[in-house]
Amino acid sequence: MAMIEGDKLPILASSRVLLRWLEHRDAAALFEIYCDDQVMRYWSSSPWTDPGAGLELIESIRRYFTEGTLYEWGVARRSDDKIIGTCTLAQVDPQNRRAEIGFILRQDHWGQGYMSEATRTLFTFAFEELGLHRVEADVDPRNKASIRLLESLGFQREGYLRERWIVGGEINDTVFYGLLRREWSASQ
Repeated sequence: MAMIEGDKLPILASSRVLLRWLEHRDAAALFEIYCDDQVMRYWSSSPWTDPGAGLELIESIRRYFTEGTLYEWGVARRSDDKIIGTCTLAQVDPQNRRAEIGFILRQDHWGQGYMSEATRTLFTFAFEELGLHRVEADVDPRNKASIRLLESLGFQREGYLRERWIVGGEINDTVFYGLLRREWSASQ
């Protein structure tokens, strides 16, 4: 597996979005996303309440990037460069050439195809440039929109774990999905 060289992530472009390095100027946009109860409904943590959490997230993303264990891009509209979400390769495992996908999108951009476009761009990079063999996803089974997106990308359901997460006092199950490089290549 190739590692990303340099001091920040490369820009990945599609027709309507750019996947780009998150800057300190993006902290307020991140807060707008992560403070929304509906956006965070199926997330593995509660909605943010501290406006400073955006800067903290950016700093933690940079630390993990330096370690080579997490690559998190901001999803920006090409029209105005405003951050509307993020796409992440987490738990990057170079030996086994695998990573977990994570994504989040502002509620006012749901259903418009932005995340489909962003994840397709990311997977092309992950499989073709980084040489990943496998990408995994961990999804709340009630999150029908994310499941539809994963399945449209070719992910296969591989398992169901009962009561895996406790978020805000609520116990939740999870569904595991996987996508292999050969499956991605065959679908392109």
